[in-house]
Amino acid sequence: MRHGNAHRKLGRVSEHRIALLRNQATALLQHERIETTLPKAKELRPFVERLITIAKRGVKAADPKGTTLSARRLVMRDVHNEDVVVKLFDDLAPRFAERPGGYTRILKLGHRRGDAADMAQMELVGSEFDPKKAEAERKAAEDAAQGGETSAPKKSVGERLRSAAAALGGGKKAKGDAGAKSKASRPARAAAKKATTPRKAGGS
Repeated sequence: MRHGNAHRKLGRVSEHRIALLRNQATALLQHERIETTLPKAKELRPFVERLITIAKRGVKAADPKGTTLSARRLVMRDVHNEDVVVKLFDDLAPRFAERPGGYTRILKLGHRRGDAADMAQMELVGSEFDPKKAEAERKAAEDAAQGGETSAPKKSVGERLRSAAAALGGGKKAKGDAGAKSKASRPARAAAKKATTPRKAGGS
């Protein structure tokens, strides 16, 4: 019988399983959306929701008695990234302040090629994927990477090749002329040498 064995083993020993759940919880709280197998997502759901509940309790009881500090220490036992802990207490916990539970959503993605494992996307409620917003963020990131300047439209591959050929055209032409001169001079020297050397007469 399986009395007291309520959770999935996930094919791992206890230490490896706890480390897996901690890493996935950190990734989910940081990016608010991850893709994993369905059994891992079902095991991760109560693990993450417990952390969010502790953070909500700490934010709600922000008093000088140190309740918030105690909650942060409890969360940091499982989440070792301080930036993620700050995001959890400053952004995510206030977002779910009026929600009694159910902070995550699991969407089935079908089967994975290779081993046909059931895949799922796990996300925090309220962080649904918005294509327009993602495109705007991507463009903003590209502009920031380029220094924030509105650059001219990029040249095509053909235009870049033609400009490079034009820049190197003079050197190639000069090199070609020198090669033609050397080729033209070689037969002349060979002909002169052949004309001056007498041919051996007779077969003896």
